[in-house]
Amino acid sequence: MKETFEKLEGLTDHVKEYINTRVELTKLRIAEKTSLIIGDLVAGGIVILFFLFVLMFGSIAGAWALSDWIGKRYSGFLIVAGIYLLLGIIVWLTRSRLIRFPVMNAIIRKLHNEDEEEKKDKP
Repeated sequence: MKETFEKLEGLTDHVKEYINTRVELTKLRIAEKTSLIIGDLVAGGIVILFFLFVLMFGSIAGAWALSDWIGKRYSGFLIVAGIYLLLGIIVWLTRSRLIRFPVMNAIIRKLHNEDEEEKKDKP
């Protein structure tokens, strides 16, 4: 009887260790996935920042060129502003299809692909 209780205590100790190990493993996986997503967001933000600089200076150059071509300084800048306003309205009206769903799908794909890779690595 005493031997059975000792074996049972040993089993419960192993189960507790297993549960604690699984909790730690889950925490590490969450931290890894979170850091990968944050790293991708930061890298994407830096790339977007550079593209915004190119877009801004290109827009200024285009506005100056239009102003010289039309002959009035303000007209080129108003045309460029109108183009951006039109693009902004189009993006706003189609934001779910153009922005929200692709971002959600990319995050889900990233998380799902990492889970699949972990399953392949297991013996």
